[in-house]
Amino acid sequence: MHDPRFGNAVRALRRRRGWRQVDLARAATISRSLVSAIERGRVEPLTLKTLRSVAAALDATVAVEVRWRGGALDRLLDERHAFLSAAVASMLEARGWLVRPEVSYSVYGERGSIDLVAWHETTRSLLIVEVKTELTSIQVTLRKHDEKVRLGPRVVGDRFGWRTVAVSGVLVLPATTSSHRHVQRHAAILDAALPARTRAVHEWIRAPSGRLAGILFVPDVSHRGVKSGATTPHRVRHRGQPPLMQADASNPP
Repeated sequence: MHDPRFGNAVRALRRRRGWRQVDLARAATISRSLVSAIERGRVEPLTLKTLRSVAAALDATVAVEVRWRGGALDRLLDERHAFLSAAVASMLEARGWLVRPEVSYSVYGERGSIDLVAWHETTRSLLIVEVKTELTSIQVTLRKHDEKVRLGPRVVGDRFGWRTVAVSGVLVLPATTSSHRHVQRHAAILDAALPARTRAVHEWIRAPSGRLAGILFVPDVSHRGVKSGATTPHRVRHRGQPPLMQADASNPP
């Protein structure tokens, strides 16, 4: 976050509303002196909750961006995403599915890209796979995933000529402690939208029947044999079974 720019933005939005600093303070439930400090770019000692409260009072949002070594962080995140995608694609292909990665779509203003679409020709089952290296906004993730599942049959029908009998959707997450905790923390929402878990997902993939909606936890092991752990950034393991054939600690396949 660029502190002076944030302060300038708050001041500009406040003035656009015709508010005094005391008006913004009242709306954000903070003191006027704190508003003054924010507008002067002195936000470092403040909590993110306070900054979001100020932004919300002005119908704005706060976006926190993590930067590391220029574009290296983007490459690091993309690499992890690519590995998880490749691991799932390999597993599906080994079980007789036809897989297509990064299938873009644009239907009546709804645009995006599906990480993986998988086709089971015998049952004419379509599987929409969304890969996330971390689960941040639950609502946004579920809304976009639902959009892809809903539009999937039309997209693959137009693109590949696949005529779908049943469409299913799976959200792929790394099998880390943090991912499991995040899912458990939002169980009320996720259990309703994506009730199946790793074991049930694997069983359905082996013999698809009807529709499935679930979460598949995939061991987060890079192609170099390095596994991301819950407490340490990386732990080296001995090479052994392929990643998806190793049992998920909490949900064995």
